[in-house]
This record gives sequence, structure tokens and C-alpha cells, in this order.
Amino acid sequence: AVRPRRPPLPSPAALRCAAQSTRRPGPGGSPGRGPRPAPPLSRRAREEFRPRIVPYARDPNKPHRKVLRTRYIQTELGFHERLFVAVLTSKATLNTLAVAVNKTVAHHFPRLLYFTGLRSAKVPHGMVLVAHGDERPIWLMYETMHYIHQHFGSDYDWFYIMQDDTYAQAEQVKALVTHLSINQDVYLGRAEEFIGGDEQARYCHGGFGYLLSRSLLLKLHQHLDSCRNEILSVRPDEWLGRCIIDFLGITCTSQLQGQHYHTYELAQNAKPEKEDEEEFQVALAVHPVSDVTLMYRLHKHFSRIQLDRAYREIQDLQMQIRNLTSLTPAGEAGLTWPVGINAPFLPKSRFEVISWDYFTEQHLFSCPDGSPKCELSGASKADVSDIIESALEQLNSRYQPLLRFSKRQLLNGYRRFDPTRGMEYTLDLLLEAVTQKGHTHVLVKRVSLVRPLSKVEIIPMPYVTEATRVQLVLPLTVQDLDFVANFLDMFAMNTLDTHDNALLTLLFIYHPYDAQRVSQVDVFAAVKAMVGELEKRYAEVKIPWISVKTEVPSQVKLMDIVSKKHPVDTLFFLASVWTEINMEFLNRCRMNTISNWQVFFPVHFQEFNPALVYHGEQAASSSTDFLRDGRFDRHSFAEACFYNSDYMTARTKLAADILDQDEMLESMEVFDVFLHYSGLHLFRAVEPGLVQKYALRSCNPRLSEELYHHCMLSNLEGLASRSHLAMALFEQEQANST
Repeated sequence: AVRPRRPPLPSPAALRCAAQSTRRPGPGGSPGRGPRPAPPLSRRAREEFRPRIVPYARDPNKPHRKVLRTRYIQTELGFHERLFVAVLTSKATLNTLAVAVNKTVAHHFPRLLYFTGLRSAKVPHGMVLVAHGDERPIWLMYETMHYIHQHFGSDYDWFYIMQDDTYAQAEQVKALVTHLSINQDVYLGRAEEFIGGDEQARYCHGGFGYLLSRSLLLKLHQHLDSCRNEILSVRPDEWLGRCIIDFLGITCTSQLQGQHYHTYELAQNAKPEKEDEEEFQVALAVHPVSDVTLMYRLHKHFSRIQLDRAYREIQDLQMQIRNLTSLTPAGEAGLTWPVGINAPFLPKSRFEVISWDYFTEQHLFSCPDGSPKCELSGASKADVSDIIESALEQLNSRYQPLLRFSKRQLLNGYRRFDPTRGMEYTLDLLLEAVTQKGHTHVLVKRVSLVRPLSKVEIIPMPYVTEATRVQLVLPLTVQDLDFVANFLDMFAMNTLDTHDNALLTLLFIYHPYDAQRVSQVDVFAAVKAMVGELEKRYAEVKIPWISVKTEVPSQVKLMDIVSKKHPVDTLFFLASVWTEINMEFLNRCRMNTISNWQVFFPVHFQEFNPALVYHGEQAASSSTDFLRDGRFDRHSFAEACFYNSDYMTARTKLAADILDQDEMLESMEVFDVFLHYSGLHLFRAVEPGLVQKYALRSCNPRLSEELYHHCMLSNLEGLASRSHLAMALFEQEQANST
């Protein structure tokens, strides 16, 4: 993002003093002296910060038109996001300090951009960089302020400007803005005096960062061009401070509304681990950070400070809870363990009992694939190791120096997930206890631990709309011909009749034998006739089809063919012939799929076999009863929503990895491509709006063993529930006995 060049700044030779900021004579010939008073906020400007609902009044003289309401209340009420962060970087520090800032504190801020004067700079991975094309410091500051106002001035309440040689405590900065009023002009930071200037005027030192309010930015923008032409300075922070003082009459302050902007200046060769001053402990910003290693050491040290502070607050809260519990009707008996964590879930029937999973240090006896025993590995192994280590740490902290424990063996381990409190563990540990005199004793001790659920975190997501066109892709084989008519009827009723922004492409998969006889007998002739009838009924609709000849209908190979025939910004919905398309799901497909961010793999609802569930009787007609007569098929990955550009990017990485080994594609699905070869979020969730009628799928034995196994499990588990299967077996035994 390079802005057009503006008139050049004065050359350095024209500067009066290297560290002094002055103003040129005004239009009348006399030099401007002292700050200009800022105009008071008008009533209209004050009202801008108050959310309001605009009533809808219908004009009886005009035809009625449907009112377009925003999807989010926040948008309709005119709320703004809280904080925007701008980091100023340079050619020398872009790949070092700027990357360190991005790895330490960037993920704590809701929105962070990097600004540089480089021209066509190579952007490090995971960073959003704005290049202005001129490395002069004043020009960079001018263009940055202009860019922030133009692109984010109407979206955020606070703007935090910092350099890449500054370490900022993100949580402290976010806490600061939550305590400040947004309807004031705020220029907050470390106040510094101008050299040779007015003693009352202060500017905010750029090395320690500074905070600007939205109202100040809106007023400042109209004076930026004047500041560029009239104010001379070699330091961008002094230039900005003089601009704010001269045209708005606002000076930098380090204290506002009872809030302090604490900073700390690092000495040369400073060691963060040994800094124990109170000024350092409470600092929001630390400067200067000379190298990348120092940035990481600062982040580690401040993270430890915040963690210790959090533990102290937890202990204080637990003590208060203990003191107050004795005053409650239940008394100390009502105190839950751990203190402050929700009480365990109490089942109301035997069907709600949460079962415990048994494990040892080597094996797990409740396996994801249903087998009775499997090796403990991956995240489960790391979880067990961590919980054993935590148990020993708690035992030693409680009994030392009298006893010191060391683990010999885990005898028994049990864990269960309680949705009201978190993961619970019970461990039987064989321990060796050593006394102060050196005597050893072996004992068995049972301990209970809880890994509580953490605070719910709202992940910032890019904004999407429901106006995106969805391109449905329907692969068809000869075995699917019986279900095509129902699919096309539902597609016409729920999308074509409602004028939904959705298109359909059919993918005819011919067996090589059928492909040779297509001139005599076309196995898909009936489907093509149905498509022709739809195109006659809806004159503006065209349903193209693509013919493919293959014995192994690999999902990835088929998607490769479709991807090449559509633009890169196409939103695909990879459907199956048993799916009943409706507008509700298509809207969720649009909202849950975000280009270059997230792909959506819905888990459809599979109805049970009506012959086993209803025994030939009429199925329940109520739409609210269908969820009782089926299940969400977690073994199927046939449906997917993704953008063509994201698929092409992941497919390119896959091609570089497997080279010419095309047989590997037969063992992969589109889900595997995104899982292993893209850095996108994979959103997989149950989708009650995606319903499939019961059908016995034909599992292709030429696919990989894993895909074939998933297909067979989907067929078997989709027959009926356990109660219905038990009833069918009982009736069969009764019939055989008679």
C-alpha cells in the first residue's frame, strides 16, 4: 500500500536546529507564537459519541419497501472497536525488532499494523505492512497519521502509536483505555520538553509510545497538510507534538482522569531479570530495546510478573470466598473444591452420568476409534505427563521441608471432562518419600486435580456478508442416480424460487466402461434431461456440467478439475447428492467461510433407516422431531465450504510435497489438504440445517483403507439408534422362536 507522492519536505540544510521545532511565519508575515486554542466540541460532535437508534418512518405516498437491517446490533448502534495499534519500523529493523514485536505482543492487540518508509518491502510472515515509499521520518509520520485517519478513523476509539524498539505491555495498555472517557481529546504518553521551546508545552516521546483519542485524530487530520508545510523538525514525535499544540492547543500529559502512563527507560546492558524497581514493575512501555534477544527477555519477565500477580489475586479471592462461605446458610459445608471453581455436575438420571476414562503412563483404555486399548501418544501423553508433574509439585510444596516426594510409578489414572468446571483427574501414585534425616519410605497416595475451564475468549474475525455468491459442486456417480431428482427439486425450491445467489455445477463421473459406450448409451442422460427442464423453467439459470472418466473418484482430483474452471474468488460448496439444500445453511456457509482465514466443514445430520425406526409406519411430520430420529455423521467429510484461492494455495503446497506421487491423492480428501497444507482455521461444527435422508452409501473399495473404513462406519452407525437396533433384534428373536 504505497500512497502517491506529495510535495517534498524541506531539506535538512534548511533546519534551524537538529533538536528544535519552530513554525514559519503565518500568512500575515508574523511568526506564530504559542498554542492556538482548540475550538470547543460542538453539540453535534458530542452527540456523535452517543449510540442512537434511528426510527423508521414509512411514507404512505411511496410504495412499501423491505427495510435492510444490519446483522449486528453493534453496527446499527454505531459502536466502534476499542484500540488500534500502529508500529513504526524501518529498513534496518523490519526483519529483527519488528518481527520480535509481532511474536511477543501483537496477538494481544485486536488490530495491529506496521508502517515503514521502504518501497516494495518484503513482508515477514504473519505481519500486515503498509509501505509509504519514503524513509524520511517526518514524511513517514505524516503519511501514517493520514493513513490511519483515512482507513480506521471511523472504526476505533483509541489509537496507540509505538516504535519497534519499544516493548509495550499489551494487557496494561488495553486496561488503560478501558478507564478513559472517549469524548475527550486525549494526547497521553511520556511528556518531554521541547529544546529551547515553551516550558509549558510538552510532546509525547515516541520511544515510549503514546495514545491518541478518536476525537483528537478527527480534528488533527484537517491540519496535517499545514503542519507538513509550516513545522520544521528532525524528530517525528516532536513534529507531531508541535502540530497538536499549535493547531489544537493540547499538550502531552502523562496523567489523565486518574490514570498514569508509566514508562521505564532501560540503561545500556540492562538485565530485565534483575530489575526489581517499582517503576519497572508497573511500566506500560519500556525503551530503548536494542536487540531481539532483549525484547524476548523483557516479554518473558513481564509475563512472569503478570502470572505472579494473577496467582496472588486468585489466592486473595479464595480467602475472601472462604470467609464469606461461613456466613451462608450452608456454612463451610457449601464450600466447593477447588475454591472458586464451579461445583461438579450432578446428574439427574443414569443417562447423564459422566464416565471416567482409565489410563496409565503407556496406554489409554478409552480410544477415539472405539478400540478397548491404544497407545498413549500426542496431546494425551503430554496431558498425562503434565498432570503428574503438577501433582508432584503440589505435594512437595505442601510437605517440604519435612518430606520430599519423587515418583516411582503411576498405578492408576482416571479422567473425565465436566462441562461445568473442566477436566478432572484422579491419580494413584507410587511415591518415594525422603525425610530430612535421609530416611526413605515407599507409599501409595491418591490425589485429585482439576484443570479448570479458562475464561471465554472472543477471537477477532474478519467481517463477511451474506451477499457472496455460492457455487455448488455436486459430484455424481452411477450409484447416485436414484437421488438426483430429489436433490434438483430441493435446489429449485429453496434457491431458484427464492432467487438466492447460488449456482450449481454438476460433475458426472464416468466409469471407463461407461465412457466408451456414451455415444450409444449415456448413463447420465436422464440427469441431463432434468437439467434441461430446469433451464427451460428458469430462463435466466444455466446449470453447466463437467464429465470426468475415472475408476477412483478421488475428491482432490475432482476438485482440481473444478478449481481450474472457476475464478479464484469463487466460494465453493462441495455438496453430496443426499443433501437437502436450503437458504439457512447457505447463509451459514457464507458467514463461516472467510477468504485467507477460515474454511468450513459442516457435520450434516443423517436420518436413520425408517424401516428400523418406524417399522413401516408414517414418520413424524413435525420439523422439530427429526433430530430425534438420526445423528450427526462425524465420519463424513463430503460437504465443505471454501474459497477457490485458499484451495489453490494449499494445493500448490501439496504438489510441492508429494511431487509426482498421484496415488497419494486417492487417500486424501479436501479436508486433509487444508489440514496439512494451509495455515487457515478449520471450522468443523454440527449443522442442523444440513439434513440428509437415509441412504445406503456405496463405498468404493479402490479408495484408501481409511476412507473406506470411514464410509463403512457411516453406513453402520446410520442404521438406527441402539434402542431401535435392540428392539429389531428382540423382534427377530421373537419371530424365530415362534
